[in-house]
Amino acid sequence: MKSTGLLPDVRKIDFQRLQQDFKNLDPNDPGVWPLAPRIAVFVGLLAVTLAAAWWFDWQVQAETLVQREAEEQQLRQEWVSKKRQAVNLEEHKRQLVEIDRQFGALLKQLPNRAEMDSLLSDINQAGLGRGLQFELFKPGADQVKDFYAEMPIEIRITGSYHDLGEFASDVARMPRIVTLNNVVLESGTDGRLRLNSRAVTYRYLDEEELAQKRQASKPGAKK
Repeated sequence: MKSTGLLPDVRKIDFQRLQQDFKNLDPNDPGVWPLAPRIAVFVGLLAVTLAAAWWFDWQVQAETLVQREAEEQQLRQEWVSKKRQAVNLEEHKRQLVEIDRQFGALLKQLPNRAEMDSLLSDINQAGLGRGLQFELFKPGADQVKDFYAEMPIEIRITGSYHDLGEFASDVARMPRIVTLNNVVLESGTDGRLRLNSRAVTYRYLDEEELAQKRQASKPGAKK
C-alpha cells in the first residue's frame, strides 16, 4: 500500500523507538523529552482541559441554550397568537356586542318575581282553553341559580290526545320560557289521556335577591 502523502506510512513507523522515547523520562525537565512524549502529554492536557471546561462551564451553557431556544419558540407562538387576536379585535368586539344583544333578548323572556303569578295563570288558562281538566297544578319552591331562579310546577291534566298536544304547543309558544319535562301519558278508563309532567319556568333575580346571594357567597358568611 502506498502512502497518501498526508499521513505517514504505518509500516515505516519505528514502534521500538517510540517505546524507547517514553522510557526514563525526567518529570522535572520535560523540555528535554523526545517529541512523541511531549505531543502525547500535550494531547492529554488538551483533552483534560476540554473535559473540565465541558463539565464545569460548557455543559451549563449548552443546557441554558436549549432552555432559551425553547423559551424563544414559546414566545414566538404567543406573539403569533396575540397578533391574530389583535388582527381580529374588531371582529371579537362585534361578536361580543352580538352576544350581549342575544343575552339581553333571552333575559327579557324571563319574568321577574312580580310577574310570576301572571305567568302561572297563563299556563293554567292555556290548558283550560283547550278543554283540559287539571287534576294537579302545584308550583314548587324556587331553585336559585347564578342570576335566575327555576320554578318547578307539578302538572296532571286529562284530555284527548289532540288537545294535550295543542296544550304543549301553546306552552312552547309562550313569550316566557316554559319547558315540559318528565312527560308521562296514561290512558284513562273513559278513553281520555292523563298527562303527568313537571313544567319548569324561569325568572331573573331582582337586585335585592342578587345582593342577598352575593352576601351569602362571601367567605365567612353565616349559613
